[in-house]
Amino acid sequence: MALEACFRLLLLLLLFLIAEPKYVQYNTTSRLVPGKFNVHLVPHSHDDVGWLKTIDQYYVGSNNSIQGACCQNVLDSLVPALLADKNRKFIYVEQAFFQRWWSEQSEGTQNTVRRLVNNGQLELINGGMCMHDEAAPHYIDMIDQTTLGHRFIKEEFNVTPRIGWQIDPFGHSAVQAYLLGAEAGFDSLFFARIDYQDREKRKNEKSLEVVWRGSKSLGSSAQIFAGAFPKNYEPPTDNFYFEVNDESPLCNSYGNINSLCLPCLKDDMDLFDYNVPDRINDFVSAAISQANITRTNHIMWTMGTDFKYQYANSWFRQMDKFIHYVNQDGRVNALYSTPSIYTDAKYAANESWPIKSDDFFPYADKVNAYWTGYFTSRPAIKGYVRALSSYYLAARQLEFFKGMSKSRPNTDSLADALAIAQHHDAVSGTEKQHVADDYAKRLSIGYNEAEKVVAESLACMTESRSEAGCKSPSTKFQQCPLLNISYCPPSEADLSNGKSLVIVVYNSLGWKREDIIKIPVVSANVTVRDFTGKEIESQLLPLLNASVGIRNDHVRAYVGISPSVTPSYWLAFSATVPPLGFSTYIVSSATQTATSSARQTVYKSEASQNDTIAVGPGNLKLIYSGNEGKLTQYFNSRSSVKESIEQSFSYYAGDDGSVDAQADGAYIFRPNGTYPIQSKGQVHLTVLRGPLLDEVHQRINSWIYQVTRVYKEKEHAEIEFTVGPIPIGDGIGKDIITKITTSMETNKTFYTDSNGRDFIERIRDYRKDWDLQVNQPVAGNYYPINLGIYAKDNNTEMSVLVDRSVGGSSIVDGQLELMVHRRLLYDDDRGVDEPLNETVCIQDVCKGLIIMGKYYLRLDPLGEGAKWRRSFGQEIYSPFLLAFTEQEGDNWTSSHVTTFSWMDPSYVLPDNVAIITLQELEDGKLLFRLAHLYEIEEDKDLSVMASVELKKVFADKKINKVAEMSLSANQERAEMEKKRLVWKVEGSSEEEAAAKVMRGGPVDPTKLVVDLAPMEIRTFIIDFYSKHSTTDRDFAITMSSSRALGVLQFSSH
Repeated sequence: MALEACFRLLLLLLLFLIAEPKYVQYNTTSRLVPGKFNVHLVPHSHDDVGWLKTIDQYYVGSNNSIQGACCQNVLDSLVPALLADKNRKFIYVEQAFFQRWWSEQSEGTQNTVRRLVNNGQLELINGGMCMHDEAAPHYIDMIDQTTLGHRFIKEEFNVTPRIGWQIDPFGHSAVQAYLLGAEAGFDSLFFARIDYQDREKRKNEKSLEVVWRGSKSLGSSAQIFAGAFPKNYEPPTDNFYFEVNDESPLCNSYGNINSLCLPCLKDDMDLFDYNVPDRINDFVSAAISQANITRTNHIMWTMGTDFKYQYANSWFRQMDKFIHYVNQDGRVNALYSTPSIYTDAKYAANESWPIKSDDFFPYADKVNAYWTGYFTSRPAIKGYVRALSSYYLAARQLEFFKGMSKSRPNTDSLADALAIAQHHDAVSGTEKQHVADDYAKRLSIGYNEAEKVVAESLACMTESRSEAGCKSPSTKFQQCPLLNISYCPPSEADLSNGKSLVIVVYNSLGWKREDIIKIPVVSANVTVRDFTGKEIESQLLPLLNASVGIRNDHVRAYVGISPSVTPSYWLAFSATVPPLGFSTYIVSSATQTATSSARQTVYKSEASQNDTIAVGPGNLKLIYSGNEGKLTQYFNSRSSVKESIEQSFSYYAGDDGSVDAQADGAYIFRPNGTYPIQSKGQVHLTVLRGPLLDEVHQRINSWIYQVTRVYKEKEHAEIEFTVGPIPIGDGIGKDIITKITTSMETNKTFYTDSNGRDFIERIRDYRKDWDLQVNQPVAGNYYPINLGIYAKDNNTEMSVLVDRSVGGSSIVDGQLELMVHRRLLYDDDRGVDEPLNETVCIQDVCKGLIIMGKYYLRLDPLGEGAKWRRSFGQEIYSPFLLAFTEQEGDNWTSSHVTTFSWMDPSYVLPDNVAIITLQELEDGKLLFRLAHLYEIEEDKDLSVMASVELKKVFADKKINKVAEMSLSANQERAEMEKKRLVWKVEGSSEEEAAAKVMRGGPVDPTKLVVDLAPMEIRTFIIDFYSKHSTTDRDFAITMSSSRALGVLQFSSH
């Protein structure tokens, strides 16, 4: 045997010595061939903006013990690989990585990359800072992060992305299709993850590619060509991976003699493992297989996957060979391509495509594996993102009012942090814990800088009394980001020494607003005056022990200090604030002459022995059973809605995966039984009453506490829950839900929102596109909720609105449920390799995460619920922004501007329109977006065309030019519409479909009135005539007129 082995070795050496080197010029000319199957090879790398590693670690390639991934290497190796052959192509998506890499390149490299972009070799598609999730983000965040990337691409390369590339999010939303797709100027949208049952049916019917009409309001005017991949976003089989040192049995740069390593095409006939015929047969076989489930003679191969092309030539060298030899073979045609080329080829085929409506939720990748748990996973980061999203909206407004400057604090850091937080492994809650910590850290840093912008802007605006304008404001405003846990140092100051607390309340909405403000105070002897100096009604509520404990622990955890004082009360008062403006309220120590009605301090605590307890100082009454300590009835005396109702908590036990290896985890919701959460003994109610609101406090058990509030001037109930630490001592992970149960006959039907916009009908155990085989009756009926969920019967609508992204459903008729928290003990085998077991550590003592959140409940007569869902939903998203400062004496109202509105004092926006962007751009122009809040036929009064008068919105500025833009503001709307591809669809006339769509018309440059049709969002760049430099705005005229608002009546909303 040894002699035989030696002989073989000598023979190999001889062959090597006599073999002549052969250079092969591979023909990679890209062209489409009519009459053949054209295989579009699309080289790509999917680069998660954080997942198993942080965004920094992914970029530089550190922490590779977790995952070998370096985006810097991908981009570095890509440039020479593309330069080596003009026919090679590549697409890149994640602008968070690309922009960082771009900033590090020399001018020469940048010019080279510009040439690659201009000649079509490098295509920047999707174009957002990240590939955002489609379940957990709010539509405003999706727009903002996409705009951030698109405007950079336009500025640096003068190109507009044409293609949506959402290949990894775990299900796909209607808003993504029509808003972030068609309205952003995309010609097509491609994705990978759809339900396994849906995929099989579509493969059989050749309907993986469709025309998707995601909005019933905008119809064909916002449709998009959409394609789901046959399997995933990887090459068609394992035979076509070419990454160096990949974990799969693939070819590396040194070759591999393992007979199982098939991918490399070896075309030297002098080598024993020459395999051109076999590999070409593999290619043709895979191509024909895909062609059999695809319409037209064009198929796309996604040549790449997560963090590939770190040595780009290893892929391109193989694809060069395949294109060369496949085209010599002639059975199919192979070419380097991009999704744009592929889309154009599909369009040119003049095919009629199936219509798709609604969305692609929920998503299951196999039996018993519904990706519906992540709708709630990491509820704290979800709540933080939502809170900072609304803060960013308000901060940008204030930044514009004062004037943006790069030399001062600005909102850019918060913009970047929020952008990457929309990533499909960020706000989704599907990242490793250390990555979630990194996202939170970035958000905190961004908030801290934006907080300075807000404080400086409000100081400038309150002090601008003279022609001098705003130079160096002296007022130092503080804000209270931990107000939800009753921690607010400025409001806890001792006011007995003659000082007063000044509260500036900012309203970022376009209509006048009245709401209750609550702040912690140390003394009961306080009084509140409004911006005119008039004393107003207020109410004190005791700060109960449950709140104090939460406060003290979490201040130590998040601020690193122990509070020096403990407030005794919540001080509540009603604030009225004009649109896009502020009002000032002053809290001071009460004098002897203050009347009890002006500073109401009466509250009443009732034990639960009473048979019934009615709660609510206004039209709405909640009736509780004193014997059982439970809610039993909802009654609105104005609307005459009366309904038996219960509210309860339960948990789903998390499956451990012992039966079929599918556990309940960060992605997957896999319940193993439902268990009611019962109190040990009787639930005692503590009822606090007052002139402004009533509160019901309930200790459900040792780790669930609930406060229900009913306000005098509101007709909904606000439910604040504190859940955690979820106990796991029994070895069982738990998904915590709250249920609202009524006697309504809802017929398996309920409605959930799409990213805060359109509501979509859901029917339990049913899918419109295929015959659903039910294997998970709970998880398979869960949907993402960003705004709310509602159900209705023949008489009543029941609506629940939320303060962050959650999962929810109606598992039983007449009942709605929300999943509010999760703590799980097993990984669900989707890559994160870590159980979802969040903890908070204080001085080395770690406990399970405690979540505080709110939801809002209202019942209306049938057909009347939309007004509340839409208007109050906007108020939930954009709460009042509070800023605090102290003053000596009592002269604030005479020395400062106490109320202000950017808009004409006589004007408010229509009830069905919201301002969703008001942001100064780098060139001093204004990015301005308006959104119609209603769908067609949603409300009899408000589902109509609405008009906004720009002259009155910007009453103290003169508009020079208004240019309507695409959604992401990277091209003029008219230009985008000219380029839009009009796709043929099965079973309907495009002319008929287009005729039914209502849209706002062009803006007359003289009248400057914007019309908005239902669900329409219109984006503008506004250029104002300049009176002063953009770094020193003059508020004298504005403030002079707005100070008069103190004695004017605001227009009612």
